[in-house]
Amino acid sequence: MDAIFLAVIAGILGLALAAFLVSYVLRQDQGSERMREISAAIKEGALAFLGREYQILAVFVVVVAIALGLIPHLGWWVSLAFVFGALCSGLAGFIGMNMAIRSNARTAAATETSLNQGLRVSFRSGAVMGIIVVCIGIIGLSILYFAFNNRVDFLEIIPGFGFGASAVAIFARVGGGIYTKAADTGADLVGKVEKGIPEDDPRNAAVIADFVGDNVGDVAGMGADLFESYVDAIIATMALSMIAVFSTTLGKPLVPDAETAWWLPMMIAAGGIIASIIGVFLVRVGEKPEMRALLGALRRGTFAASIIAAGFAALAVYVLDAEWGILWAVLAGLVAGVLIGESTNYFTSYSYSPTRRISEASQTGAGTNITRGFANGLLSTMPPIIIVVIAIIVAHEFADIYGIAIAGIGMLSTLGITLATDAYGPVADNAGGIVEMSGLPPEIRERTDALDSLGNTTAATGKGFAIGSAALTSLALMLAYTQAVGIDIAEIQLLDIGVIAGLLLGVMLPAVFCAMTLTAVGRTSFHIINEVRRQFREIKGLWEGEAKPEYGRCVDICTKAALKEMIAPGLMCMAAPIIIGFALGPVALAGFLIGAIASGFLIAVMMANAGGSWDNAKKWIERGNYGGKGSDAHKAAVVGDTVGDPFKDTSGPSLNIMIKLMSIVSLVLAPVLADVTGLLG
Repeated sequence: MDAIFLAVIAGILGLALAAFLVSYVLRQDQGSERMREISAAIKEGALAFLGREYQILAVFVVVVAIALGLIPHLGWWVSLAFVFGALCSGLAGFIGMNMAIRSNARTAAATETSLNQGLRVSFRSGAVMGIIVVCIGIIGLSILYFAFNNRVDFLEIIPGFGFGASAVAIFARVGGGIYTKAADTGADLVGKVEKGIPEDDPRNAAVIADFVGDNVGDVAGMGADLFESYVDAIIATMALSMIAVFSTTLGKPLVPDAETAWWLPMMIAAGGIIASIIGVFLVRVGEKPEMRALLGALRRGTFAASIIAAGFAALAVYVLDAEWGILWAVLAGLVAGVLIGESTNYFTSYSYSPTRRISEASQTGAGTNITRGFANGLLSTMPPIIIVVIAIIVAHEFADIYGIAIAGIGMLSTLGITLATDAYGPVADNAGGIVEMSGLPPEIRERTDALDSLGNTTAATGKGFAIGSAALTSLALMLAYTQAVGIDIAEIQLLDIGVIAGLLLGVMLPAVFCAMTLTAVGRTSFHIINEVRRQFREIKGLWEGEAKPEYGRCVDICTKAALKEMIAPGLMCMAAPIIIGFALGPVALAGFLIGAIASGFLIAVMMANAGGSWDNAKKWIERGNYGGKGSDAHKAAVVGDTVGDPFKDTSGPSLNIMIKLMSIVSLVLAPVLADVTGLLG
């Protein structure tokens, strides 16, 4: 039997679990009429935005597919794979978000029963996204394998699938990130700082847009991000299959033949799906709303899944008669993913001193808060980079370049549960807002706040994991590009003028990208803030609670702005490697990718962790420290949080996709670039 059938079976089992989780969540009570009303408004706004975004993406996908089909060295099969990848990515994001917007009121109602029930409902909702992403990914790749593995150009066709996934992901992440952070910033600055009203106060016109943004950015956007990481890592490993066949790192070939090199990443990914399924059922907590207890519940599930995934990886290596050095490479990636998550947790959770020091600095104003938070973000780059470097060295030592690629598979093998811990956060955040707007008792809000704070930490951990996996995946794709275009790695000399030119341009681009996305958030926030101020000023009875704000105005502002602002950064990411490759040559493009990966990795970690720590520093003050809510320290922390919001939810995570997208575009175009010399050779 073809080993890929086992991957399909694992995917089907995962889909069965997702169906069970959906059934469980949808059976839960949605709460009072007011809670249902708020949830319906969030659902309407989120689906409207995603529908309009997908309409734009559909036009883009068709145009690019036609262009790919007309390029002689690529052709219509690559074009078909591109469209299929785009459809799978869009489907994964839609299903995950569709579940999240149906779970927020149910989670709010569940917390009225108990904290554990609230966690169970919100986490199982997030688990739908995690499981769906990996199952659609592995089944989609299996379909392509069965369709094209007998063709000699199989390794030229399958990167088109990753290109389609990455193309959708960049727009989903950037557009969703602009939407969510513009709404969040506007709501916080006017509500908390200017008016001194609670978070999610129903008088604030931007709160519904803020809730919608949590779903379109942190659920649909994150899902698309990690979907492309998952499939790109497998594609990169397949593309390096001949390295595994001919490598003499361990004195003999790493695998007996090319087919085994294709099967192995799929088998490891399949084992990870089963491990994630088991891990999901191990997440439960007691009734004390303490961060350590909640984190412990999620860690139990993720750590157990990692151990089980390692066992399945060993079984795959044994059954496929591969060299055991490959297992060490897988373990290097798996352990690196866990350690990066722990490092991120340390630098962003208010359970630890780095974030508490930011809260302390808030006593002297927003300036010291921002300075301390930015410094924390910079310092936090050290552990992840060192961890990834060690993982790369270990993987290469035991399994050559193929080992670096398969280390990325190891890191992403437990994505089913890792993404679940991330995607649950926006559900808990929405639930807290619904509790606030519905006027439920303070003890219920305390429970949802505990879940929300945990969500901030797990979201930061998830972003750290996503960034680490993006670095490994992008590096593997870059190495696959050099093989596909016919460049000997020894030819990439640091002092070569082409490499230097490409390297510096690559280092520059993530900074330009971040400037574009941050500016977009700033422009949109400006309009939201003025709109919220206008409504407080002009709507009679709004401040007294006798009239309702016009929530739809803010939703409409965010929707139009996000859809407009997402286009330029996305197109730049796709155009840059094409321009560099044809203008300066394939070697310069390799240098460009190296520079972009290194720079993007550093900036992404800094932004994600600085933003996460600013957010949780605010949460620490809101728990009654340094004056609590409404104090000067709290207002300073809110300002810091509004700086950190686009750092951690727009620019930082979008860099993950940027470096992967540019790498996969280069790999797709490798057959064309192989005959190009460029200005620098």
